[in-house]
Amino acid sequence: MEPHGERPHVPGPSLWPIGFAVGIACVLVGLVVSWPVAAVGAAIALIFGFLWIREVTGDYRGEPREVAGAAAAPPPVVVEEQELSTYSRNKFLELSTLGLGGLITGIVTVPILGFAVLPAFSNQELDDVDLGPLENFPEGKWMETTYLSNPAEGEVSRRTAYIRNNGNIPDRPNVPSFTIISNRCVHLGCPVQASGPRAKQEKKVKTDAGEMLITEVTPAAFSCPCHGGAYDTEGNRTAGPPVRALDRYAYSINGDRLVLLPAYSVAWVKGEGPSALIKRYGHTGPGIHVDGVEAWLYPIQPTDVAS
Repeated sequence: MEPHGERPHVPGPSLWPIGFAVGIACVLVGLVVSWPVAAVGAAIALIFGFLWIREVTGDYRGEPREVAGAAAAPPPVVVEEQELSTYSRNKFLELSTLGLGGLITGIVTVPILGFAVLPAFSNQELDDVDLGPLENFPEGKWMETTYLSNPAEGEVSRRTAYIRNNGNIPDRPNVPSFTIISNRCVHLGCPVQASGPRAKQEKKVKTDAGEMLITEVTPAAFSCPCHGGAYDTEGNRTAGPPVRALDRYAYSINGDRLVLLPAYSVAWVKGEGPSALIKRYGHTGPGIHVDGVEAWLYPIQPTDVAS
């Protein structure tokens, strides 16, 4: 019977796989929440993965295996140089299979993750869209405007914006001001409608971006028929589940033509028309808070206040 004092100790569990798993979890969460979180997770995974591999391969490199929480290992047994140079065929096949499997998994998984995740972080709209002459947008009236954001993709890229000509900017009498609101509800992205009278006929306009449809509307407010989201005529949320004001489009005036620029997100609007004070952020998707405590759970967005 083997004496109790000479019974070999079973190595304690290693902490490196746990740290590696935590790092991978941070990477996956960071892909949805924030790039800095993903970067921290990747660093953790690399460090703990290196330590884990170093521990597992210690026996093959002639080093004693050290396990966190385990008792000190006995001094290594001195063997002949010829014995150290041998390498088991089974071990070679095992490691080769694992390496090849990991490579194939990476080749298959990385493209899938790229197609699934990257579109959420990219701007899928064109840089600018020519909306035609300024005369298409009479002063003081709302015009529901549908256009092709990407003519090469055809009707699938048709978007809608509500455009109001506010007249000239007070301190710049020769520069007209426009309010351009997206019809994409910031709850889940459903189409927002103008709550009010609508002209029976729509105007068709040919532009470089394809055929554009313009319809005069007289909204008392904007509303989403899907889940009850409601907004005032400046896009501020007034009721329902939306988390912020409606997105807006930047614009420029090229000669006598109105050019639509990329959209931006809005926390709130105070005032109206050319004198409105807008708290704006980088463009974010529906359902994402852009300010307040809730915004801490989402990617950091650049912010500025513009009038």
